[in-house]
Formats: sequence, structure tokens, C-alpha cells
Amino acid sequence: MRSSSPEGGPPGSAGRSQAQNPQRNRGGGAQKLYIVGIGPGDPEHLSPRAREVLERVDAVAGYTTYIDLVRPLIEGKTLISTTMKKEIQRAEAAIDTALAGTSCAMVSGGDAGIYAMAGLVLELCRRRGIAIAMTTDGPQSDGDGLAVEVVPGIPALCAGAALLGAPLTHDFAVISLSDLMTPWDIIEKRLEAAAAADFVIVLYNPRSRRRDWQLEAACRIVLRHRSAQTPAGIVRRAAREGQSVRIVPLAELAAAAVDMQTIVFIGNSTTFAYGDRMVTPRGYTQKYRSG
Repeated sequence: MRSSSPEGGPPGSAGRSQAQNPQRNRGGGAQKLYIVGIGPGDPEHLSPRAREVLERVDAVAGYTTYIDLVRPLIEGKTLISTTMKKEIQRAEAAIDTALAGTSCAMVSGGDAGIYAMAGLVLELCRRRGIAIAMTTDGPQSDGDGLAVEVVPGIPALCAGAALLGAPLTHDFAVISLSDLMTPWDIIEKRLEAAAAADFVIVLYNPRSRRRDWQLEAACRIVLRHRSAQTPAGIVRRAAREGQSVRIVPLAELAAAAVDMQTIVFIGNSTTFAYGDRMVTPRGYTQKYRSG
């Protein structure tokens, strides 16, 4: 049974899971907030530091899906769990929990600083005038401030690239197709610039139930600068149950089955498919020819 706080509730409103844990500040002191990237989701890809922090803190905050991915490591802890579009409430609750003296970890899928919660947490601290100390080796708070450590995780783009082979060996650009917080006209400009500059392009959030036209629009933009046969890699649920990987020509990408759990890789002018792999040369064989 999931234990969660009321969305946007005050500090201390988060529920306890069935195994009660009355101890506080087990993390070694008060006013500590860790922002933890948990990678693609499989525990094998969780960094030792992330595992150490999750086992050590007293409270864990996160989107329900990410809480479920690390649940075996956080039994008995206070859980602050909310659904999508409740990011601000979730971050505020994590900050308040840490300020109240309970060591807390905010978890994000992939890397916490890539399309994730690290930026929002720090933005909210700035807005509230909370003094923070950024640390990497066991944060210690000072007075009424908050000690924050951002713990890196394997980003979805790296997990997906590894499954494809080597699509990101040269310069690349990462663009989210979600226009919930970024106007579409800005996304279009970024797509146009990246395509014209011959970057490999990584697309996050390619399609959702309500946003079903953006990928097709993006493909039209890129096709103005790329061959229709340019390899495009489609990776769904990288390193999780239900993982799928395939490569299609750019001309077929718009019609492909993709969703919010999919990362799309569009090759540059030198990218090639090699069996079931996608490769973007760095240029070594051109510069340092053998023989």
C-alpha cells in the first residue's frame, strides 16, 4: 500500500509506511536535502552514492512512478508521493521536511538535473530566500539554511544511446517536444537550429495522449535538412521491464509508435545503421587513416 502525504500538505503531513521509523536525522544532522537521480529505474543502474543516500535518509519524496522504482530501498521511511503536474507541491513538501529537521531525498528518474527536479528545488529555495550550501560529500547545514546535494544518475538519453550502440559519439542537441511549459514556437526554433547545424537530435517527450502532433511537426522541420533515410532510433522504457529498441528511417519516424516513456534519436548527416546498431562517427577514421 502506498504511503503518501496530501498533495501540497505541510511538513509532517506525509504518511508512514507500515514499518514505522520514529528516528529522525539518521542522515547525520538536520536540514539536509538530497536530490537524487535514480537512473533508468533498474536497481542495477543506481549509483552507489544514490543507494547510500536512499538507505540513509528518513524521508523520500517523488513522483509515484519513481517512488515505486526504488520502493525496496525505502521501506519504513516517510514517503511524500504525488502525481504528475504536482511538482511544485512535491518540491515544497520536500524542502519543508528537510527544514524541519528530517533528512530527505527528492528522487527523479534519470539524472536529477536533466528535465527533472534539481532546478525546481533550487528555484523555490531562491524564491523563498532560503540560504543553501551545495555539497557533494555529505552536506552540513549552517544555521537556518539548507544543505543540498545533487546526486547524479544515468540520464535516459545515455541509457537509450547505450542500447542503440553509439548514436551520440559526436555533437548532439537534446530537445523536449512537450509544450506544456515551453511555447511551441520556441521549440520549433530550437529544432530548426539543431537540424541546420547537423547535430544529432535527441527528443524527449515525443508524444502523449493529448499531444499527438508534435513529433510529426518536428520530423517535417528536420527533414528540411536531413535525408529521408537518416537513421532514427526509438527506445522505449530503457533498462526497464518492457524495453524495446528499434531503428527506422527518418521518413517513417512520424508514424512510429512512441509515447512519454520513449526517447528518440535522429542521426546527423554521417550517422549510419549497422545491423541493429546506430552509429555516429567521431571522425577518427577520416583523420587517422590506417596504412
